[in-house]
Amino acid sequence: MGRTDASPVFVDTNVLVYASLARAPLNAAAKEALRRLGEQATPLWISRQVLREFLAVMTRTGELADQLPPEALLELVRYLEAHFLIAEDGAAVTAWLLELMGRFQVRGKQVHDANVVATMLAHGIPQILTHNVGDFARYSELVAVLPLA
Repeated sequence: MGRTDASPVFVDTNVLVYASLARAPLNAAAKEALRRLGEQATPLWISRQVLREFLAVMTRTGELADQLPPEALLELVRYLEAHFLIAEDGAAVTAWLLELMGRFQVRGKQVHDANVVATMLAHGIPQILTHNVGDFARYSELVAVLPLA
């Protein structure tokens, strides 16, 4: 990742999904990125939105579904809550979201990614670790996008 400072990093949902599933295509890359950031004492952030998205992905019927029994999935979410800093939603996040929607012509499903960026801005988190680099490219003047792979 080429970083030497320990400025905070927001961890996108896809990174948590990949790190949690041994059969996920980027499992090793996600685990290594989180390990490396941890060794650098980087503050790692997620949000309640990320936890909801994580649950949605992990319970969706398809190739990732049923890799973890429901009890293990609930324990995993509790683990994430305990081991990551949680950026809570609130009025400041909504204000940033509205600013981003107007500035970047955000529409439809793009609102979810814009809300992640709004959360980052409201909490002073300057970087996001994600596999979905393209989803956040439009915000690169506001936050640094760290590609997972």
